[in-house]
Amino acid sequence: MNQLTNTQTRDVEALLHPYTNARQVRLDGAHVIERGEGVRVFDQAGKGYIEGMAGLWCCGLGFGDAEVADAAREQYGKLPYYHLFGGRSHEPAIELAEKIKDLAPDMARVIYQSSGSEANDTQIKLVWYMNNALGRPEKKKIISRKKAYHGVTIVSASLTGLPYNHRDFDLPVDGIKHTSTPHFWREGKPGETEAEFAKRMAEDLEALIIAEGPETVAAFIAEPVMGAGGVIIPPAGYFPAIAAVCKKYDVHMIADEVITGFGRTGEWFGSDTLEMPRNSMSLAKQLTAGYAPLSAVAMDSRMAEAIESNSGTIGTFGHGFTYGGHPVSCAVGAKVLDIYRERDIVGQVKKIAPLFATKLNAYKDHPLVGEVRALGLVGALELTPDGTATPFEQPGKVGAKLGTELLARGVILRSIGDSMAFCPPMIITEAEIEEMFAPMEEALDATYAWGKAEGFVKG
Repeated sequence: MNQLTNTQTRDVEALLHPYTNARQVRLDGAHVIERGEGVRVFDQAGKGYIEGMAGLWCCGLGFGDAEVADAAREQYGKLPYYHLFGGRSHEPAIELAEKIKDLAPDMARVIYQSSGSEANDTQIKLVWYMNNALGRPEKKKIISRKKAYHGVTIVSASLTGLPYNHRDFDLPVDGIKHTSTPHFWREGKPGETEAEFAKRMAEDLEALIIAEGPETVAAFIAEPVMGAGGVIIPPAGYFPAIAAVCKKYDVHMIADEVITGFGRTGEWFGSDTLEMPRNSMSLAKQLTAGYAPLSAVAMDSRMAEAIESNSGTIGTFGHGFTYGGHPVSCAVGAKVLDIYRERDIVGQVKKIAPLFATKLNAYKDHPLVGEVRALGLVGALELTPDGTATPFEQPGKVGAKLGTELLARGVILRSIGDSMAFCPPMIITEAEIEEMFAPMEEALDATYAWGKAEGFVKG
């Protein structure tokens, strides 16, 4: 047990931390971060770290951007809060919605929330509302995927296809189904090509739709790149094959762009990069570069028109959030999207992505690494006991050890089970990429030696 600082003691007595072993943090203490600058954060001891996860996949502009802070201050002085209920509005909400539509011209309307979880929860409510408006009250089931991550509210956590999001929360709720994970390296059959695998994934989806009854299946939701499931990148042809099935059975396609939106994959949206058609989109995180809580659902004209018509029949549209479209958050979002354009952040990602991929691939032959994955500025090293797709008998321990070794060497990454995820701020330079990867070999070797001593690793 560590001797906790005063701040750490106050923390464990006052806070319950998300995605944390509450018993362990009481023993070890929280890692208290005090400030950020560029791609770095600094803890209370003054030690600096390269933040290789952009916080929680969100700080695309890094930490301490003066232009964004100024936009927030200006809006606080003008209109610190107002709502969008009852037909009221304000300029920041309108401006940001217009900018989103400009980037995604296939979208017709935007509705705001505060988090990605709320956005995906809203998606499902809107699909149900739309199908009632269209006279299809039985078409309500939603298909997600195993290892998907869509949030932690009751319905969005049900969409999430990860066991720890369900265990002891009495989830998933009825009407949420999960189809196969498009991870070719781990899920592909012997001798199967990537094209054949993509075809099989689409066949799995179609079989599930038929088994459930096409007249009951309303929507399919997917992240272009599966983030918290381990940075799983589907093979070429996967989304076109999936889209053909959805079109055949009139299944609404939801693109969860919470992680992949606004340049992360080298295009404005991950669905553009991976050829994923969409009827609606969930947006958050890099929408404000993490500088203010805000999310949005953008929808196509069919959904928008059905909602408008049905609200006219009912007399109101009975959905919304107190802080949805908060003027300060929207002003921050509008400024962030302007900065992405002015600084050509998408071009920056395209420029630096090859170096990022090269640095990751340098470890593909390390005895602890089974697979390397990278797209734009998001990637992962998947750790295995013998370099094959065979997982560890005790999942998560080796990944956590590597994360600890890297933290001691000044790099913050995130272990997702035994996948080490990378998602640095999109402003990262070539020199900072080199710095982020500099301790990797040493940390991998230390983890490998520990794993052999503990019996986790073969060799």
